[in-house]
Parts: sequence; C-alpha cells; structure tokens
Amino acid sequence: MLEQRIQQHFFDGADLKYQSAETLARPIAEAAAALLSAITGGGKVMACGSGAGSLLAQQLARLFSGRFERERPPLAALALAGEPALQAQQVRALGLPGDVLLYVDDGEGHSAAVISAAQGKDMTIVVLAGRGAAAFAELLAETDVLVAVPHERAARVAELQLLVLHCLCDAVDFQLMGEQEP
Repeated sequence: MLEQRIQQHFFDGADLKYQSAETLARPIAEAAAALLSAITGGGKVMACGSGAGSLLAQQLARLFSGRFERERPPLAALALAGEPALQAQQVRALGLPGDVLLYVDDGEGHSAAVISAAQGKDMTIVVLAGRGAAAFAELLAETDVLVAVPHERAARVAELQLLVLHCLCDAVDFQLMGEQEP
C-alpha cells in the first residue's frame, strides 16, 4: 500500500510535466529572454519568493552566479532574503531599470509589496506561480512574464518550478554559449 502511494507521486509528477510541456514552453522562453536581456544589458537578476519559493529563488541565484551544467563566467544574480517586506526594501535599495525580479510563489500570496517595489524601479518581473497565478495576472504589466503551473498541490507545483528554473538556466546558457558539446 505504501509503495503504491509512493509510486503514485512519481506518476503524478511525470504526468504534470508531460501535460505542461506545451503550455509552459512559451512563457518559459519569454522569461528566459527577459533574464538574458537583463544579463547582457548590464543588469542583474534579483530572485526571491515566499516560503518554499524562497529556497528555489536561492537555487536560481546560485546556478546563475555559479554554474548550471557547464563552466561559464558568473552571471549577475542574487537571492533576496527575509520576509516580503524586507525583500521589497531590498528591491527598492538595489533594483535598477533593466534588472529582472524573479519571484517564486508558493501559493501564500504575500508578494504584492515586492511586485510593487519592482514596478516602481521599472524592472521586468517574472513570476513562477501555481494556484495563486490568477492574482499575479492582475498585478503584472504586459511586458512582465507569468509562468503559471497548472496544478493545485504545492508539492507538484514546487517540483515543476524547479524544472522551470533548470529550463531557464539552460536557455540562458544556450543563448550565451551555444550548444553544449556531447
């Protein structure tokens, strides 16, 4: 019984990835273009999130400023710390026009101050969201990007958000350095 339950988690995760591939490809490509534009234009990526999303934001900043799957010069990225009010202050203090705020939402919906701070700095905003995606659609400008994972369960959303972050890292690396040698 327990083994079947565990296997079901694998099946559900695989099904969500397969079903979302076509739907999410375009917004992920748009998000990658925004990140690449910031990086190549002398800007930076400021990543943050709520709850578990803040951990994923830290991972993205680590992969950008370090390496993803191959060696490359470090990219300008940092993870913002603390609660949304502190993250908003950090955006107001460090954000510049041309930078990108990447916000990873865990469904708790505490992001309005951070989004508003980035808008006040004329930053492009990329949001990875799950069940709270509709609220973000109302906050974002036409030039911002919403990657909405079509699922209600937080665990499935977080799994797919990690895959989205890996896709973003790969897309930026591919655009900067071309195809990887086999």
